[in-house]
Amino acid sequence: MRIKSGSIRHRKKKRIFKEAEGRVGGRGRLWRTVIEHVVKGRVYAYNDRRLKKRDLRALWITRLNAAVTMRGVSYSRFIHGLKLANIELNRRTLSELAIREPQIFDEIVAVVKGALAAAA
Repeated sequence: MRIKSGSIRHRKKKRIFKEAEGRVGGRGRLWRTVIEHVVKGRVYAYNDRRLKKRDLRALWITRLNAAVTMRGVSYSRFIHGLKLANIELNRRTLSELAIREPQIFDEIVAVVKGALAAAA
């Protein structure tokens, strides 16, 4: 006995076409093209979730570099001083402090400068 998969196939196609909504031309209308672009889109989404972490870390480092340079310390010396002073704040927290709480960040920079001076 032959088993028809009409309802299952219809459900699958409906789900894929829903994901392809908003695409221009055949990319949103033609089954083969829709499949290609939905798969490619999922690949980009997967990869970019990893790249996002990399990009954000670079942003935090750039912000920190600008903030500590204004206070007379280079970024690399600042990170070294943090380790010497046993301050275990990550780059994200430090960059947020530099933006939102400059007084607290100034105190951290002062502690780091003291630790660098003591080590030298």
